[in-house]
Amino acid sequence: MKDEVSSRMKRGLEKAPHRSLLYALGLTREEMDRPFVGIVNAASEIVPGHLHLGALADAVKAGVRLAGGTPLEFPAIAVCDGIAMNHEGMRFSLPSREFIADSIEIMARAHAFDALVFIPNCDKTVPGMLMAMLRLNLPSILISGGPMLPGNMGPGKRGDLITMFEAVGKVRTGELDEERLEVMAERACPGCGACAGMFTANSMNCLAETIGVALPGNGTIPAVSAARIRLAKTAGMKVMELLQNDIRPRDIVTPDAVANAVAVDMALGCSTNTVLHLPAVFGEAGLDMGLEVFDEVSRKSPNLCKLSPAGKHFMVDLDNAGGIPAVMSELDKLGLIHENCMTVTGKTVGENLRERHARILDEEVIHTVDKAYSREGGIAILRGNLAPQGAVVKQSAVAPEMMRREVTARVFDSEEDAMHAILDGKIKAGDAVVIRYEGPRGGPGMREMLSPTAAITGMGLGKDVALLTDGRFSGGTNGAAIGHISPEAADGGPIALVREGDVISIDIPGRKLELLVDEAELERRRGELKHPEKKSPYPVLRRYARLVSSAATGGRYKEI
Repeated sequence: MKDEVSSRMKRGLEKAPHRSLLYALGLTREEMDRPFVGIVNAASEIVPGHLHLGALADAVKAGVRLAGGTPLEFPAIAVCDGIAMNHEGMRFSLPSREFIADSIEIMARAHAFDALVFIPNCDKTVPGMLMAMLRLNLPSILISGGPMLPGNMGPGKRGDLITMFEAVGKVRTGELDEERLEVMAERACPGCGACAGMFTANSMNCLAETIGVALPGNGTIPAVSAARIRLAKTAGMKVMELLQNDIRPRDIVTPDAVANAVAVDMALGCSTNTVLHLPAVFGEAGLDMGLEVFDEVSRKSPNLCKLSPAGKHFMVDLDNAGGIPAVMSELDKLGLIHENCMTVTGKTVGENLRERHARILDEEVIHTVDKAYSREGGIAILRGNLAPQGAVVKQSAVAPEMMRREVTARVFDSEEDAMHAILDGKIKAGDAVVIRYEGPRGGPGMREMLSPTAAITGMGLGKDVALLTDGRFSGGTNGAAIGHISPEAADGGPIALVREGDVISIDIPGRKLELLVDEAELERRRGELKHPEKKSPYPVLRRYARLVSSAATGGRYKEI
């Protein structure tokens, strides 16, 4: 072990005043002599995925103490995307990722921690904490809160949060009444944890495990399981081993680890938000990751799982089927896993897989490579005159009828306007709902569009209507939902030139997204273009609007 970072604030004659403040915390001399381990806890009473994180933090601290360290807990903020959805609150979700990373860096550097344990769970806390982890490069480990169990919606019927978003559309079509809707609402989310399907939070928790900065089981062990508590204790002990052996995050996060993460991303059919988060995370390690990486790996990594919203299975089913080690072991048959990568276990990926005898335990949940759902992965990157710098679609959740289709543009300059039109029955089969000025700058905040996509599905139009936006989608979105269209409308991107009634060609297998309007007409429209005024009244969002994070910038931020 190298000299302790914490010695800068607790050792020597001139640090006696500092020690007096540490004694004020109730620390003994023995605790003061041990390494200081920061426990970053995103616990909250407003975020269901974080409701139980206090218990996990206690387990982590027990593990740290067992291994000879002194744990010291401090908080991190978190936004519940489901609660923030479809109102002004969603504008604050993506910016929170940066604030989480920055605030952790401030706390860790100001208090000279020797090592860190990160306890996130929901959408932006996981990438935000991973960004801080790689930026600080202290011996570290991540232990997430784990997935929620699916809700019992009736005999033989399970559901989750997406069931509820889609049920709103069913009420509007008369398929469901509001009394039944409220009964479903009481049952869909049965307790703590990240929402039960392969949405953004669980996607990132699984990928943290894949990358090697979290222990095996991190992505899939249910939040309510005692195994999650045991995993947290183990994480506390393991971080002390990492400190002892001077294994740091950037020793783990290498180009080969990037390749492993994207391969598993494609096999699982993860959220399109991984296209924003992984480049931002890896960028903190100095690794350049553009959209081409996702498309290249997607073409050779098969889709092995269809979890909600793409299919009927949930995270607990994935855990029972062998979890992420089983998926990695199956992909390894195609040479898609780099077994030499170091992990927080202190062993390589290959050693971990062999030690756990990783294999598929339920081939209905995790398909073999010979019986994959598709030869290509879950995410596709589209380009064309409508998205010159790229757009993103979760192709594993798109109906066959929408893989190649010409659709008629119905144009809206905000999510709210589009949502009213959908629920009022103004969108018909063959339409494309185009929602623009919802990008990172134009929104500002790059809101998720789960409400409109779920309403379209709930109204029975999922196989016949597309949704295109310069905003983004929840990991819970399914259907022909094409997001991150770049450049965004506020930057003069072609999506700003689309008019009501224009024909748009979608060709997901061919990776094309084209506005079928000749260039002369588009030039004429550019000359007439006037952007709507959407200045935010919130200072924090006005600051955020100076930054760009989109498919075009690979999820990273730059001054504009």
